[in-house]
Amino acid sequence: MSDSFADDRDTKEHITSTSNPVNSSSALLLIGEKSPGVARIEALNDHTSFINRCCIFFGIFLVAYSYGLDGILRYTYQPYATAGFQEHSTLATINVLRSVIAAAAQPTAAKIADVFGRVEVVLLSVFFYILGTVVEATSTGVVGFAAGAVLYQIGYTVVIVLIEVIIADITSLRSRLLFSYIPALPFLINTWISGDVSEAVLLRTDWRWGIGMWCIIYTVCSIPLLLSLLWASFKAKKAGALENHSTPYQVHGAKSLSAALFWQLDVPGIILLIAVFGCILTPFTVAGGDQSQWHTAKVITPLVIGIICVPVFIIWERKAPHPMMPFHLLKDRAVWGALGIACTLNFAWTMQGDFLYTVLVVAFDESIKSATRISSLYSFSSVIVGLVLGGVVFKVRRLKPFIVMGTCLFMVAFGLLINYRGGRGASSHSGIIGAQICLGIAGGMFPYPAQASIQAATRHEHVAIVTGIYLATYNIGSALGNTVSGAMWQLIIPGELFRQTGNATLAAAVYADPFTFATKNPVGTPDRDAVIAAYRHVQRLLCIAGICLSVLLIAFALVIRNPELGKEQSLEHAEELGREDNSGMFSQKKRGVWNWVKK
Repeated sequence: MSDSFADDRDTKEHITSTSNPVNSSSALLLIGEKSPGVARIEALNDHTSFINRCCIFFGIFLVAYSYGLDGILRYTYQPYATAGFQEHSTLATINVLRSVIAAAAQPTAAKIADVFGRVEVVLLSVFFYILGTVVEATSTGVVGFAAGAVLYQIGYTVVIVLIEVIIADITSLRSRLLFSYIPALPFLINTWISGDVSEAVLLRTDWRWGIGMWCIIYTVCSIPLLLSLLWASFKAKKAGALENHSTPYQVHGAKSLSAALFWQLDVPGIILLIAVFGCILTPFTVAGGDQSQWHTAKVITPLVIGIICVPVFIIWERKAPHPMMPFHLLKDRAVWGALGIACTLNFAWTMQGDFLYTVLVVAFDESIKSATRISSLYSFSSVIVGLVLGGVVFKVRRLKPFIVMGTCLFMVAFGLLINYRGGRGASSHSGIIGAQICLGIAGGMFPYPAQASIQAATRHEHVAIVTGIYLATYNIGSALGNTVSGAMWQLIIPGELFRQTGNATLAAAVYADPFTFATKNPVGTPDRDAVIAAYRHVQRLLCIAGICLSVLLIAFALVIRNPELGKEQSLEHAEELGREDNSGMFSQKKRGVWNWVKK
């Protein structure tokens, strides 16, 4: 490691003086065969005791408990915030922006962790988490609230990526799935207490305090993880394992480091990615409503910019010195199959979940507590199933059979949602709960196993970036789901409300703020029953779209590989297996298509 840094010092003067920044980035390689952050965590891992590991996992649990409960509560508070600004339909727009920013932040956070280390990324997440929370809680309009949501999302996204990377750093392949559920364990508690917390906050104060208090809570909960990582670093340094590990700043200096980071983090690619998805998807969530806005500049302009950026992004990524996507890995079906699962899963899930809380309160007359709990049932069920599955996989050492079964059950769950979200009468209440649990059982069988599968397909050097891309693909799926559900909501709900009520003024009022309407019009009154019919109709359509996507989800599950998982951190010939598969993919002499799928 010291020899490589010496080589970097020798080239530093050339890098600073060269006139071509792209060539410079190639000369000063921060993310290579053994990135500084990866080398450092490997040195720390060699000197991490059992007690230290337990402290790290406890720190992970505490941070996950904090952001997990906060995430559930913000999901509840967001509809009230947008409705309070008389802009309830912008809920989907805000979620699209959050998803797009998260998609760009995740691979970037993984690269930063590889360059600087894990502790630095925890501090980065705390900064953005606090900043976004403050902006959200003090916002005076929907624009300020959206800006705060985006900043908060960066901090939230960064810490999620980091936790998954740390778990991958210090666990074996066969135990990784089990330990990957440590950040999800808090859902077993939060599902039941979140309803009490949200009800207490909304009945005694407002959503601003409910969001703002997490500035303090999240910061305090991050301290144990930081101390655990610093403890491991101290032990490694005391043992002399870090003597030859200088920080990138110490080696390259501020000027050269900034230039190299600009290119190796692929900042132009990040900007273009945000422009493509943000400018194309967001207009679909604002163009509908009680008055069509497709002809307005605020819809047409971003659409044109986004479409223009698509070929620019493709050309740039093909020519970039350090592209955001590792194209040699994306050729492996174990990688692109898992990415397809991530994208399609969240696309389908968001279709039914985007306006779920609003529908539960308005169309099914659930209380704040009950609606919050039902919204969290998916996470609760998936964690229980996932923990059991993690133990099974530890013994069986295979992932693919469970992934395929999970995707099939996911499709069955959407069939139940179609029936009960559009149903009437008391049976719909229990049916919705049963369908959500079924969806959660399916969700425990394949999302995390697919993540473990894609990590098994890469070497340790690429685990962080592949994990970041996998999680980013989740958010791209969420952005697509937010867009489609938001567009359908804006295009269908206003007309359906008017058709059911026959009153344009009432339809507009319900569309802008459904919660105030629900409190003033109990179930059984003609106006409330008309609104219930309209809401259930749209939910039925959203769930039908979700079941169609489930077919594609099953197809992606069938194409991934099914390697045997061992005690090693990553498979010895992981990326070579992908190249071998690609070369023999269509060879009928070697094996049939079905045998290729099974392997």
